Amino acid sequence: MRSIERRFANVLADNPGYSTYTAFAEAVMGQQFGVAVLRQWFDKLVDKDDYKRGDKEDILKHLELLNSTEEEKNKAE
Repeated sequence: MRSIERRFANVLADNPGYSTYTAFAEAVMGQQFGVAVLRQWFDKLVDKDDYKRGDKEDILKHLELLNSTEEEKNKAE
């Protein structure tokens, strides 16, 4: 699945000042990618200097929320 990678590249091209984390977050927002795919591409695309090592799991949980649709977020509440 290359759509995360393509979306990520487009976000960075449109916003060259973004960090790789910010670009990744925008690329997955509301797209409903699978959790395993989300984590796999996070490891490949986001620079390790963009986050603290100990924060990775919290960041991934936040990205999973961003990745879900508004309807799914409302069901979780």
